[in-house]
Amino acid sequence: MGDVAMTVPVVASLARQYPHVHITMLSKDFVRPLFEGLAPNVSFMGADLKTEYHGVKGLNALYRRLTAKNFTAIADLHDVLRSKYLRLRFDLGRYKVAHINKHRQSRCQLVSARNKILRQLPTAFENYAEVFAKLGYPVQLDMGFRMREFPLPSGGEIAADNMLEGGPLIGIAPFAAHEGKIYPLNLMEKVIAQLAERHPSARMFFFGGGQEELAVFQQWAKQFPRCMVVGDHLHGFDQELALMQRLNVMISMDSGNMHLASLVGLSVVSIWGATHPYAGFYGFGQRPENAVQLDLPCRPCSIYGNKKCMRGDLACLKNISPEQIINKVEAVIFG
Repeated sequence: MGDVAMTVPVVASLARQYPHVHITMLSKDFVRPLFEGLAPNVSFMGADLKTEYHGVKGLNALYRRLTAKNFTAIADLHDVLRSKYLRLRFDLGRYKVAHINKHRQSRCQLVSARNKILRQLPTAFENYAEVFAKLGYPVQLDMGFRMREFPLPSGGEIAADNMLEGGPLIGIAPFAAHEGKIYPLNLMEKVIAQLAERHPSARMFFFGGGQEELAVFQQWAKQFPRCMVVGDHLHGFDQELALMQRLNVMISMDSGNMHLASLVGLSVVSIWGATHPYAGFYGFGQRPENAVQLDLPCRPCSIYGNKKCMRGDLACLKNISPEQIINKVEAVIFG
């Protein structure tokens, strides 16, 4: 989901700079709200690769559906097995095709255990823009991009005036896809407790949707009365984006919620462990000083956070104190 979210400002910049070009974004249907209303010349096509377009037969059917649209150029922003197959079909059909360069060699150097080269790699946004440049549409990224205004659903506790008055209003997204990117929950609980103590009028909103995540959130919400589980009240990206637009700051891991918050211009205090902003996946338009991370010789050890900790202790996360995070949050709110 984070990868898809990172395409949004690039597609929006492309659409604005080439208003005569019609752009169709192909992805899983659940990300449709990210592209609806993005620009008059942007449309969205949903595809379920697990059911309707499963396997080679399904991909062939999807290819036929796409060719019926009479596209003049194909941009592969994913470069995975399924998109490579579709790309091959378009190549054979003599379409103009370009795909993303993931700079795999440079990434290997960045996470190397012995001969690490710690330097900023091209960002995902720059890599996406490069694909369009290959197709003949060079893109100047609009660093001031913000998504359209999303309305909160009428009724419900979050929409009530007293929930979004006063403040500060703090979003917290403590989970990620892999352990190497998750700040220990016992330490995150201390962050919440200290914020609640230091700012009694603050409201905190927990973002995340898995069953295990919701169970943790429910426990925290019982402990801290001015906290709310977003998933109990809002459903879908559009509703969550509407709430994010009204917050003062988001605390997030290197995760999809960091990117969603970035799309609406919300400042994010992001926590980094096994991964590193140098890999190119920092939130769009986020200030570098709002990243919380430790300088360790082993960091980063993984591009996506899915590798086992070579030290075995996840010191990159466990040694980040709650105070480091709180200080960043307060600097954003009051700074």
